[in-house]
Amino acid sequence: MMIGPQIMSAIIFVTAPRAVRVSLGFLLGVAVAATAGTAITFGLASAFDLGDPDDGGSAGKIIQYVLVGLLAASALKNWIRRETVQPPKWLGTLMSADAKRALKVGLLVILLMPSDIVVMLTVGTNLAQADANFAEALPFIGATVLIAALPLLSLLLFHRRATAAMPHVRDWMNTHSWLINIVVCVVFIVLILA
Repeated sequence: MMIGPQIMSAIIFVTAPRAVRVSLGFLLGVAVAATAGTAITFGLASAFDLGDPDDGGSAGKIIQYVLVGLLAASALKNWIRRETVQPPKWLGTLMSADAKRALKVGLLVILLMPSDIVVMLTVGTNLAQADANFAEALPFIGATVLIAALPLLSLLLFHRRATAAMPHVRDWMNTHSWLINIVVCVVFIVLILA
């Protein structure tokens, strides 16, 4: 969920003036968006009879196969476009963001990114098909927020070293974002099929 422009935003926010305040706004946005998005997809999936999870032809399994196809297509697209992938231009404008704008960015990078929508659909569908309750999505939401918080936690724990390292991490992620996206897609494909 946090790989790509999402984590890049978090890294930029820790290198901005008033990094802690701005980063906390971003984390709040991520938490709200991940919770709302997962709740919506869980609610939509729960509204339908997805069938028995052990039945390969059930509606839930078919939805999971479609999601695997979308993730595979996304991974393939990243592989094909790996030489030309550039970070979105709006990332460059985040250095001057305040906490309110960071909150909006946190909301939007989760709710509007197609890969994040597919991931939330996957989580919601799996929970609904397993007749789980929404509380079982909390580890997923917590992990998403924790990953979003890693740059801020690094800054707070290793201030001088983190300040020096973050621009290098940002540059590496810019040049290898295609690879990171492929790895994330593969991880979720494995999780769905397992």
